[in-house]
Amino acid sequence: MTATQDTSAQGQLAAYERHPLGSPGYRRATVALFAAGMTTFMALYYVQALLPQLSDHFGVSPANSALAVSLTTGFLAVAIIPASVLSERYGRVRVMVISALAASRIGVFLPWSPSFEVLLAGRALQGVLCAGVPAVAMAYLAEEIDGASLGTAMGRYVAGTTIGGLTGRLVPGFAADAVSWQWALEIACLVSLGFALLFWKFVPASRFFFPQQVSPRITLHNLLTHLRNPGLRPLFVLAFVLMGGFVTVYNYLGYRLLRSPFNLSEAAVATVFFMYLAGTFSSTYAGRLADRIGRQQVLTVAVVLMLGGLALTVPDYLPTLLVGMLLFTAGFFAAHSVASGWVSARASDHRAEASSLYLFNYYLGSSVVGALGGLPFTAFGWSGVAVYVGVLVLIGLGLSFRSRGAAVQK
Repeated sequence: MTATQDTSAQGQLAAYERHPLGSPGYRRATVALFAAGMTTFMALYYVQALLPQLSDHFGVSPANSALAVSLTTGFLAVAIIPASVLSERYGRVRVMVISALAASRIGVFLPWSPSFEVLLAGRALQGVLCAGVPAVAMAYLAEEIDGASLGTAMGRYVAGTTIGGLTGRLVPGFAADAVSWQWALEIACLVSLGFALLFWKFVPASRFFFPQQVSPRITLHNLLTHLRNPGLRPLFVLAFVLMGGFVTVYNYLGYRLLRSPFNLSEAAVATVFFMYLAGTFSSTYAGRLADRIGRQQVLTVAVVLMLGGLALTVPDYLPTLLVGMLLFTAGFFAAHSVASGWVSARASDHRAEASSLYLFNYYLGSSVVGALGGLPFTAFGWSGVAVYVGVLVLIGLGLSFRSRGAAVQK
């Protein structure tokens, strides 16, 4: 951007105010980003509830079946940074709209894949196409929403992702008792496409974004600057370990509940995903609470909640397991809401790249850690999963304390 363009941009910015809580612009932005979270997370996770059916239909192991989730999030992780760079050049809204529409449209064809390999290839492509929304959404909100309301707005976006994840799992899970697994997935994909269209209709245009010069050298410099920031590094690693543990638990929970001693039906197993509603509440509440009392305190409590909830899932007793999943899910989404908002707040420049690094680690954890979680599950059952995830959450707890020290340093 030239000096003349910069002066012109500053003049335009002076004519605007960022959307405060309760304003019409704030409502449109949060409704639109809620819909964006819905469509993206439905597209990412709609196969997760039917992993046992994929195992049976294609004759693959639980660990291989989980690739239908892990491969998607892995390719999303790879595409996160390029998508954020494109948003610096071509605009936040344009990248998000194209991403949401393309990812949801390709999903309509995937349930009819003739082989497991074709399904995995399509899911990998869907992961790439999904990247534009999560790569850009946090930067968009940080630019357009008043700073005092950012935590609440970020919480609402994360709430959309939780309900998207819930809907993506519930719709095919319930439908599978009435129709084939292919039609169950198809219904979920059509719902995802509907939310993509809703996002396209309601998202407000960016007012505080101006195109930036982008090149591999500039992008690498911006990424390295964020990686050197002691206030951001712990949050990047936190995203990797917590998301990896969270996806591992939900990848293999269905297998456990379908087997002895629970022997639940597919529809009954699908109801367990209602636990995501705990994340819908906790993400929004944690965002508001972080605005009031501070992010580090809320983050630490959220991670401790995850650890306690995980412990309660170990006994083969359904009521205890359900309470444990409720606490584990609420803690995870509260931690994610606070940590993602903290990244946007700490990165004063080039927020899209900072958010993309956080999300790169977030989805890389989902892919790598979630896929490896099949090994302890196969070898030791749920106890193996609990130990595996418990170690990851303990690492996250240490990182939450380190985040406080990094904030003081900064």
